[in-house]
Amino acid sequence: MRPYRDDVLVSVSIGPAGDLFALWANAADGAAMGSVTTQAGGATFPDPTTDRTVTVRGSRQAGDSVHVTSLQGMTVAYPSVQPLPQGRLLVVGARCRWRPDGPDRNAVIYDSDGHVEVSATLGDGIEHVLTTTSGEVWVGYFDEGVYGNYGWGGGNAPPPIGDRGLIRFSPELRPVWRFPSHVDGTMGAISDCYALNVTDDAVWTCYYTDFPIVRVRGGEVTGWRNSIDGARALAVSGTRIGLLGGYGPNKDRLVVGELDSDALRVADEYGLVLPDGGPLPTRVTAVGRGPVLHLVTNEHWYQLHLDDVPAR
Repeated sequence: MRPYRDDVLVSVSIGPAGDLFALWANAADGAAMGSVTTQAGGATFPDPTTDRTVTVRGSRQAGDSVHVTSLQGMTVAYPSVQPLPQGRLLVVGARCRWRPDGPDRNAVIYDSDGHVEVSATLGDGIEHVLTTTSGEVWVGYFDEGVYGNYGWGGGNAPPPIGDRGLIRFSPELRPVWRFPSHVDGTMGAISDCYALNVTDDAVWTCYYTDFPIVRVRGGEVTGWRNSIDGARALAVSGTRIGLLGGYGPNKDRLVVGELDSDALRVADEYGLVLPDGGPLPTRVTAVGRGPVLHLVTNEHWYQLHLDDVPAR
């Protein structure tokens, strides 16, 4: 639901209670939050910040109820949004440049009235940001955030903040847990955090290069082998796993399987379509929260509970 008729959707995600959170702006401000710079040779790079401050509207939708907060003076680009306790909002920019005089502060906490409360640096190359009901912040990084870009990891610069691929930050945005640097052969290191599912009980991920199914619970990491590559979202119900997406023609593939002692055993494979039988649109955001896959387009919010997917 658009706060204003001419608003464009900038970013959308799902909170820990299954509510929909979105960022909206007018067309000009929305374009400023997703600009790129062309450099010598024709290469293009996303701008880590906007070229001016913009005004954004953050919305929370639970069923038919919608609450909107105006967030002024924003400068982060390619943002994600998540809720924090006491009605606060966390906005995180995907890109972050390191400079000798200090890196970009690409994370901002707004209070319930839309005023800036805290800003911090969470690093470059952010693919996923998901919070828990207590305000823990889980961040998954794509390859540039793991291996370094925008000054990170080069010369006298520090290593990338996201070099482990997955970090838990405190509600005050301090890093308190990192994915282990050495894990057993079932899992391997994270080169690109493709899929992330965060609940208050456990965190699940599936990542490049070998795409294991990995659970983090109480700081303990457990992994299962997986033969399905390229999934961008996953849902979990007990030992049942749903993996959505893949490369090329498999972008709308839904694979369902069961975890045994050391591997995911594939049981069924489906092609995901809209309720009317039509294909998913080109632009769709898929987020797994517990057993539910949420798919959000520019106009609609769809939910698929893994328990409603029949076994064949």
